[in-house]
Amino acid sequence: MSIRQIVADVTSGSTSATSVVESYLQKVEANEGEIHAFNLVTAEEARAGAEAIDRAVAEGQNPGPLAGVPVALKDNLCTEGVATTCSSKILEGWIPPYSATVVNRLRAAGAIPIGKTNMDEFAMGSSTENSAFGPTRNPVDISTVPGGSSGGSAAAVAADFAPVALGSDTGGSIRQPAAFCGVVGVKPTYGSVSRFGLIAFASSLDQIGPFTRTVSDAAVVFDVIAGHDPRDSTSIPQEMPSVQIELEGGVEGLRVGVVQELSGQGLEGAEPEVLARTQEAADALAGAGAKVEEVSIPSAVAGLSAYYLIAPAEASSNLARYDGVRYGQRVDGPNTAAMMAATRTAGFGDEVKRRIMLGTYALSAGYWDAFYGRAQRVRTLMIQQFDEAYEKFDVLLAPTTPGVAFPFGAKPDPLAMYLNDVCTIPSNLTGHPAMSVPFGTGRAGLPVGIQIMAPMLGEPIMFRVARALEEIA
Repeated sequence: MSIRQIVADVTSGSTSATSVVESYLQKVEANEGEIHAFNLVTAEEARAGAEAIDRAVAEGQNPGPLAGVPVALKDNLCTEGVATTCSSKILEGWIPPYSATVVNRLRAAGAIPIGKTNMDEFAMGSSTENSAFGPTRNPVDISTVPGGSSGGSAAAVAADFAPVALGSDTGGSIRQPAAFCGVVGVKPTYGSVSRFGLIAFASSLDQIGPFTRTVSDAAVVFDVIAGHDPRDSTSIPQEMPSVQIELEGGVEGLRVGVVQELSGQGLEGAEPEVLARTQEAADALAGAGAKVEEVSIPSAVAGLSAYYLIAPAEASSNLARYDGVRYGQRVDGPNTAAMMAATRTAGFGDEVKRRIMLGTYALSAGYWDAFYGRAQRVRTLMIQQFDEAYEKFDVLLAPTTPGVAFPFGAKPDPLAMYLNDVCTIPSNLTGHPAMSVPFGTGRAGLPVGIQIMAPMLGEPIMFRVARALEEIA
């Protein structure tokens, strides 16, 4: 059932929020053991929230634009009184004293959180195989990964455990699992959605966004969570444009650029079926009246190398707070240094340790300019080249991922795993919005995602193109 239909039924009284929540909780109970989308299901809290919505409706109040809509929350979003772990042993059982701004905005709009979703530990991964609490399986094919790091959120929507889920996207962690699971995933403009209460991975790259089954539903959720937040110093201090107003505007006359470096045979790891679906999407938009041309952005392929210096560098700083003293788990030692080392050794998984060490090395005095400084210069060049492209095009088009979902354990080499992010990373480095829309299938009948990218605060036109592509698909 769509978000709009749930809201209409609940606010009209034709159904109750309680019955909606119960129907989704029953789906979770029946299939969660197979999928493992959640680290924690908050069933009793959800039932209490639904009862509150029903009382408001009975009293003639307007419960909000998401009245009675169940929502799943990635386990790196702080929830007051509810454990938030980032799927890491070092935070197992930690209960935040406050909620993230996006969580508060969802609740204020009438949405009902039903649980915290599994993820790659501290959002570091592309398959949700790096969770301390076990992997999530792709509902489309449980022998394959759901993508990552927001794999639990994508799987929750794909399995119909919730009509909407929130994730975070640092290098593609919303769009990539959306593509693998065949759902819609949105990475907004950096600063358009508050990061207050999001446990940081890489602060200059992280952004929160929704997973839904349709573009229209994603638009409703985006309009609820977007907007300035004075508690987030990176929040854009202006009103965000609504993406719902122009959603059905079509693509007649719009300029669409297909990024050569991300859509051609030279794309490392590209599967022919994915490239074929991308070309079909471009042709379909042209058939709908858009002006479609290829565009070259040479720095796009350098984004992967720059990202895997910048993101680990910021992570090495952000994760220094997990020292066994202030919060989280502690492993005792004979002195403070030994205690901290033992706590981090036991608490962090291999991928997190790998990225912390890489980031610390990149920031060290003898290598800062050779690695971190150079990566930042590449980032600046990429921003300039994408800005130049957006002077000629309204949106840019590319595959979301080079391939479709892969089996568990298929990519033991970290470098092979990192290549999954080659198409999504550029929009994180530039801060521009991007979203993934399902468009056909690839190898073994698995979903393919097409990525639509737009300039800063270009969400309205990005959603328009996504909606048109969804209709064609």
